[in-house]
Amino acid sequence: MKNSTLKLIDDILEENNLGYLHGEMVKAVESSALRIKNGGKIVICGNGGSAADSTHIAGELLKSFILPRKLNDCDKSKFENIGKDGAILAAKLQYGIPAVALSGTDSISTATINDNGAEMMYAQQAFALLTDKDVFIGISTSGNAENVRLAMRVAKTVGAYSIALTGKTGGELKEIADLNLIVKNDMTYKIQEKHLPIYHLYCMCLENEFFGE
Repeated sequence: MKNSTLKLIDDILEENNLGYLHGEMVKAVESSALRIKNGGKIVICGNGGSAADSTHIAGELLKSFILPRKLNDCDKSKFENIGKDGAILAAKLQYGIPAVALSGTDSISTATINDNGAEMMYAQQAFALLTDKDVFIGISTSGNAENVRLAMRVAKTVGAYSIALTGKTGGELKEIADLNLIVKNDMTYKIQEKHLPIYHLYCMCLENEFFGE
């Protein structure tokens, strides 16, 4: 891990009174970066506000967040050679870190809910998408969301690296996940408020590992 990434972890966790997660955050970033380098992706899910957080995380990873991610000369030339559209793409495309949010997928989610029950809405997508190269992030303030738990069971079974982003005691997800990021609070909205700097930091660190100096 880069020294600049470690400094990000130190600074942002301290700023948000989350220093007790230092070791876990280092492991989360190191493990995720290794999987991505080996061709993996990040798959995320949650319910309610945590569903919105899932899409937020994917959005920060798929394009530039803090650092520029402009194409190198070799990749630029591939697009520039295809004419007018190529010039636009070469100038505006950014490198991304592969990420998929399982929330916001209305067709497959509603079909699964209708056919097999709401508890399966994320597990079905996880089974179709995850491989042993990937990272799965399950978000639940209580750690007890059934649909997230079943998706994490799928992730573990196929060999993906699983991270639980929770609060309170960590709930049932704590017993399944490879790594737990548990906010020390019992109030749902306060847990969600702390989840934001945690996953922003996660995204910043991965971006720095791949695109920082």
